[in-house]
Amino acid sequence: MNLNTSKLFSPWTHPETGVTLYLLTKKVAPVQEAFYFVNESMTRDARYLWFYCAFPPALGRTLGVIDFEHDEVRHFPETQFQSASPFLDTETGAVTWGSGPSLWHRGPGPGDATECVNTLPSDLIGKRHFSRLATHLSRSADGRAFFIDAAFGLQWVFGTLPVDGGDFELWQRFDRNYNHAQLSPTDPDLALFAEENHPDPITGLSFPILNRMWLIRRGEAARPVFSTPTRVSHEWWDPDGEHAWCVWGNEAWRTNIRRQHTDADDEVEKVQWPSHCWHAHATVDNRYMVADSNDRFYRGCPSTVGFLNRETGAYTELARNPAMENYIGANYHIDPHPRFVSEDRFIVFTTTVRGEVDLAVAQVADLIGR
Repeated sequence: MNLNTSKLFSPWTHPETGVTLYLLTKKVAPVQEAFYFVNESMTRDARYLWFYCAFPPALGRTLGVIDFEHDEVRHFPETQFQSASPFLDTETGAVTWGSGPSLWHRGPGPGDATECVNTLPSDLIGKRHFSRLATHLSRSADGRAFFIDAAFGLQWVFGTLPVDGGDFELWQRFDRNYNHAQLSPTDPDLALFAEENHPDPITGLSFPILNRMWLIRRGEAARPVFSTPTRVSHEWWDPDGEHAWCVWGNEAWRTNIRRQHTDADDEVEKVQWPSHCWHAHATVDNRYMVADSNDRFYRGCPSTVGFLNRETGAYTELARNPAMENYIGANYHIDPHPRFVSEDRFIVFTTTVRGEVDLAVAQVADLIGR
């Protein structure tokens, strides 16, 4: 993989910090953006990089993939998905996504077949309106199943859907909106999830988050991570499976990132971010972090993306994204969502530095060198 020689990318240099990003300027869709930050998008060997595609005004999103070996970018219109669901197998380059009550799967090659992995049972859903299969897909540590946080009718249903076509296993039903479920990277019987703002489907009223972070173990009732109601945001698993990260602070001024032991309320590691933080991600060894920031949140708001060397305390701004206060900014969840990928060699995120929605890639070795 050589970003400098690829005909698909154009270098862009931050005018103040001198950091060079590589923007995917080969267009297969008007809107091209990074995956949601909790999901991998690049294979371990850096051969394939998947991304979201959108064709305004159509509100659905589909998937595209970059094949660095052939220096090609491909779009697959059959991959239209719900929520932020796609899951990448980082060894094979194949992707799985949710459409309606089913999971679908295909490889990155132009001739690869699209296959149905499994479907929720029809008697579980009945004639209810179906709105979500999974917020973002996670596969169990043993590779046997995907976690489902489905929403249909007046209920939210959690459970596992096996990859071999076996029966759906119900873990728990809820009568309010819980989402962002993520199976543990080490324990196939444990999932982290979030209490979300609840839009009542009958009254149209919205009920706020009171206690954000939760855990559920197969065969047991869900329980909150914190012993007292705590409102945080944008949680994700630490690779060790014993800790979870979240962004901490009040609604307007989230200023630090915390690594929380899931079984010990008082064990907290805090990372103070230089500005107002929203989404964040760390390398496997926790030496480096990347996050996006904004002063006031709305869809399409201005934002920055920064890189922090935790060993030295050095902070570098990667991009300052102009606002996109139009139909695209409001409807396609264009937050930067930065994430380390391909064994922490690259950072991938969404940017608007060119006045359009682009996929950006940064080389971590360059940032450490700076």
